[in-house]
Amino acid sequence: MTRYGLVCLVASLAWSQAASPGPGGTQANPSVKPSLTQAAAPNQAPTASNTEVPPDAAVITIQGLCASPAEEKAHAADCKTVITRSQFEAMVDALRPNMPRPARRQFANSYANALVMSNRAEEMGLDKGPEFEERMRLQRIQVLSQELNKALQDKASQISEQQIQDYYHANPDKFVQVDVVRIYVPKMKRSATEAAAKDDDDKKPGAAAEQKSAEESAQAMKEEADKLRERAVAGGDFAKLQAEAFEAAGIKSNAPNVSLGKLRQAALPTSHASIMQLKAGQVSPVIADQSGYFIYKVKSVDTLPLDQVKEEIKGTLRSQHLQEEMHSLQESATSTLNEAYFGPELPPHALSGGPGASLPAGKPSPPPSGPK
Repeated sequence: MTRYGLVCLVASLAWSQAASPGPGGTQANPSVKPSLTQAAAPNQAPTASNTEVPPDAAVITIQGLCASPAEEKAHAADCKTVITRSQFEAMVDALRPNMPRPARRQFANSYANALVMSNRAEEMGLDKGPEFEERMRLQRIQVLSQELNKALQDKASQISEQQIQDYYHANPDKFVQVDVVRIYVPKMKRSATEAAAKDDDDKKPGAAAEQKSAEESAQAMKEEADKLRERAVAGGDFAKLQAEAFEAAGIKSNAPNVSLGKLRQAALPTSHASIMQLKAGQVSPVIADQSGYFIYKVKSVDTLPLDQVKEEIKGTLRSQHLQEEMHSLQESATSTLNEAYFGPELPPHALSGGPGASLPAGKPSPPPSGPK
């Protein structure tokens, strides 16, 4: 039997359970090989029985399944197939190194069932013919693309201390953080006209009157924002000014907390990023966007030390290196489809297909990274 085809079959049986982290969990680091003798999570805690199993001891025994055709002919009545611990763990490491113990048990059962089924399939001659060969060819392409994915990920992760330092010094603005307070001024007043419209739909004003009312309301709130900014520059208390902004807008609910704590540029909307240029004690101009008007005051400015952002920089560089590798790979070859055969390209939401309708793409998912 072709060992490669069997592994692919078993992987398809077990992967959906073994490869997915639990709710709220994260994917384990595939570069870390688990040891059954190491401390583990509660549901993976080793016991005396499994930590003392030697590498050459049987962990799966399939009675009635012969390990080879010769054995089947000579001892058909009592032949068996044995999988040792080292053989089983080699398969697990090839699929998912940190597979949890409950998933390993499920995988072992799936593997044993697949061995029995594949043996019967060979007896029936199902491993012969053009369809089988074509499916094996596609499986090989898929596995090779996955191996390239892993190789590119490993290569992208090879980041030197010098590269980290160079990135840190070349991008100082990315590691500046400011401690800020902010006033939010709503874009429009909650006017008496709007309140009346909610109470009685039959008394809604006409479109022209409603438009005029909205324009007047927006202008009044812009003027209010300008006045509040002047008072903020003069040293006014931001909490008090925020409460006045809501009062001017006719909002009776509690005003939001003005303290935003320490922020970095990546945490701000693009239109607000200019506050990163302010010095401690300075107040920003009124910043307008679709939701309203904003006034910031910078309380302090500091730069995060390299040691504190080293892992973030590693993630950023990994992502950049991987994107560069993928771009180079994609630029090395181009494909053209015959539209007379395939038809025009459809938007993604219009596509549909059952399992196996497409070959899984080999494009890797970039690792998590910090702000670029």
